Amino acid sequence: MASSFQWSAEKAVKWQSDQPWVVGCNFLPSTAINQLELWQKETFDLKTIDQELGWAASIGMNAVRVYLHDLAYEVDPAGLLSRMDEFLSVASKHGIRALFVFFDDCWNHEVSLGKQPDPKPGVHNSGWVNSPAENQRAWPADLARLETYVKAVLTRFASDERVYGWDLYNEPGGGGYELASMVLLEKAFEWAWSVRPSQPLTVGLWYANETFNAFQASSSDVVSFHNYENADHLTAQISRLRSYGRPLVCTEWMARKNGSVVEVNLSVFKQEGVACFNWGLVDGKSNTKFPWGSPEGGPEPDPWFHELFHPDGQPYLEAEAGLFRELTGRS
Repeated sequence: MASSFQWSAEKAVKWQSDQPWVVGCNFLPSTAINQLELWQKETFDLKTIDQELGWAASIGMNAVRVYLHDLAYEVDPAGLLSRMDEFLSVASKHGIRALFVFFDDCWNHEVSLGKQPDPKPGVHNSGWVNSPAENQRAWPADLARLETYVKAVLTRFASDERVYGWDLYNEPGGGGYELASMVLLEKAFEWAWSVRPSQPLTVGLWYANETFNAFQASSSDVVSFHNYENADHLTAQISRLRSYGRPLVCTEWMARKNGSVVEVNLSVFKQEGVACFNWGLVDGKSNTKFPWGSPEGGPEPDPWFHELFHPDGQPYLEAEAGLFRELTGRS
């Protein structure tokens, strides 16, 4: 697979030199259970988005990673683009840019438009869905629809300074798909290269499949990765990834139960100059304060797994909020 449209390492490093230290979160408003509830017209909750992005900005965040969904475009192309524009306007008001995610292999394989399921009490991400759904992965038949979606979104926002970047595919091969996802991964880069937006393209390194990792690293403008481990593990991973000679972006981190904690790991990102997006902001319908594999109806975890704020805007741990403010210069 050719990667002639990938930025040179020099261009990527120059791009990074023009950026502040980027620190943010994976954002889903507390009133949405998944990507569709976020973006569908009937449940697009701009008031809550505005309020909660304000809380993110209050602790110094300047970016958010936000998942899109192909069916939200399929059912209402102009509407999705318009709502993305509204989202970006509100985010920009708070000094926040967006890193948008197109595809995702994680969690529930079956996807339906319309009303989304209610949360299962105590179950982490009980309503999160694949994009595309399992029944829309017949290659090459389903590729044309997805190509239209990707190119339309990228073309609309290709030069938009409110966009930090494009994460084309979250955890390809996850959910049991394995190498069957390689077709869509390769096509996602081809479609994005055909538009070649001004913002960087990336797909995060997330597990030890060298076929995926080699392709992603040789195609991404900036090297992104996931790390839910302690500071020693994080530091070692950053050291290994430096060999690519490109800016590093950790697009998922913070799992308190695993030792991936704000009071230590955030300082590592700051010291290393690595952009970082922890998972979650406000406790809500996603239930991601509960750990992976949590049983239905289980008690509130101590500590929370993800999330930084209670639904009323109070920090879960004031010490964490204080460190964000300190390291971002917000205090």
